Amino acid sequence: MRQVLLLNATYEPLTTLPLRRAVCLVLREKAEIVHHDISGARLHSATVVVEMPSVIRLLRYVRIPYRQRVPLTRAALMRRDNYRCAYCGRRAETIDHVIPRSRGGKHLWENCVASCTPCNHRKADKLLEELGWQLPVAPAVPRGAHWRLIGLVHDGDPQWAPYVSEPAA
Repeated sequence: MRQVLLLNATYEPLTTLPLRRAVCLVLREKAEIVHHDISGARLHSATVVVEMPSVIRLLRYVRIPYRQRVPLTRAALMRRDNYRCAYCGRRAETIDHVIPRSRGGKHLWENCVASCTPCNHRKADKLLEELGWQLPVAPAVPRGAHWRLIGLVHDGDPQWAPYVSEPAA
């Protein structure tokens, strides 16, 4: 299904919406089109012709509750690790606990990494020191508002880039 990026009135990215919902917001004059779809496609009704949006902006500001910590989800973890295995660098399919849960490791950002299936099976419930492995980068909690938009930078429309670019650390 075609997705449209939704911006707050201040141009900060909020989320993505299905095309149908985005067009409804535009037609109800709750949002305006910021970028049209690059294909130039149009949506027709009996009385209205609307260019297909790629990015829309709300006309009224919506307050977003401040969240101290980004929730740990599979999608967020894979995005943080760029879909790459923390041990070998191949494409990751699973999540691994650096300190296994069977040995008291917690399910926290600082203890979880993306892993390919062979590395995850090889590591099993062992510690990295027992295998002689090292992590090139220590796992950390992602920071910033852009983490509400998990997957956008990876899978999103190229027209969204100016709005969802990750802030410099």
